[in-house]
Amino acid sequence: MKNQVNKIKRWFFKSPVLASISVSFVCSFGGSILLSFLFIRNESIKYYPQNIFFWSIAIFLIVLPLVLTLENILLFIIKEVSNEKKTKLKTWELFAIIIGGFFSIVYITLTDISFSDWQVQLYNVQKHTPISTASFLTILIIVLIAVISYIILSYYPINKIPPLVAVFSIAGLYLGIVQCILWCVQIFDPSNIDFVFLSLFPLNAILIAIRTIKDVIKQQVRESKISGFIRLNNILNKSSNWPWLGFIATIPLLGLIVVVLLIFGQKPDSLIVAWSETADWNLSSKTAPQNIYQDQHYLCTVAAGGHYSIVKPIRTGKRHGNKVIVNRQLCIANAFEQVIEEKTPNFHKILRSFYDKTGYPIAKHIKSPYTADFVYILMKPLEWIFLGFLYLFDVKPENRIATQYPHAKLPKVSI
Repeated sequence: MKNQVNKIKRWFFKSPVLASISVSFVCSFGGSILLSFLFIRNESIKYYPQNIFFWSIAIFLIVLPLVLTLENILLFIIKEVSNEKKTKLKTWELFAIIIGGFFSIVYITLTDISFSDWQVQLYNVQKHTPISTASFLTILIIVLIAVISYIILSYYPINKIPPLVAVFSIAGLYLGIVQCILWCVQIFDPSNIDFVFLSLFPLNAILIAIRTIKDVIKQQVRESKISGFIRLNNILNKSSNWPWLGFIATIPLLGLIVVVLLIFGQKPDSLIVAWSETADWNLSSKTAPQNIYQDQHYLCTVAAGGHYSIVKPIRTGKRHGNKVIVNRQLCIANAFEQVIEEKTPNFHKILRSFYDKTGYPIAKHIKSPYTADFVYILMKPLEWIFLGFLYLFDVKPENRIATQYPHAKLPKVSI
């Protein structure tokens, strides 16, 4: 068993990036075969592709960050590696950071998180931004400083870095670690799978930062012993002091950041406000307006959530006991369906069945006001056809249109 483990370690350290990709690809290909077989056998599963290639790519994009995280944890546990292996690990770390950042950005766009501040009214189960948009710049600058600090400590020979630069670089990594921890605390929710995937990148960043600090201290001790430059009377030249000196240096570094950000219009307390001036999250201090229900099964209902100047909402209404935004197009479409149901119930069943099969796969991809605007404009010709039909076959078409999606009980309409 020990020999097998050593073989795997040698294979990984020989080419860590290729090893990570290979393991992820094998897992994704096996998972895609299993899923495709399940979909083929289960006819009740609809709207999902049964192509092995599609699922291989989809699972690979999920498995790769998980594999990198597991490898990162194992690397954190391993006590010592050679300089040659460390050089290859730096390439692996850079690869992990790029993949982790890309994965997080893509994944967050697929969630119900909307980058809108707490004052904005959202729809259905959408959540407001975890970070106040007014303080984005503050968080971005701190992350940038942490990245620059990592580059200095990882890619420059430690014996060529002035001690004070090393201390402030460690301080920069500390600030980055704090932001990663705050992000994880902010979104912490064990019942939600989104928390797991959105915490992967911060977790990996913390492990890489701690490992970088540890490697820098060990390397500096070796360089000092070899070169004979240990000066016990100079506290900065003693690498064992760097971690706590870096901790102290975070205070002036943070002060400098705040001063610079004040020039760009950021508030002095923006670092705190970034997490507290939010709603729906663990560190939030604000209460957001109640979400409006938007039935994502049907095109007209979703399209009513577009930009005000385009879709022209006229009021709110009730649908299945939930509050929804109503515009004229939605009322006309519903009134048209109501007349069809009253006049020709059998044809209505056929029409409704067809719409349910085609409308839902399209409507579930409408995630933003811009796509809602597009659907609204696309359905304009149908709206005119529905309106013409109502004026042709209904005695009081405007009464019927006006009474769709009421707050109270639907008034009786004479037909």
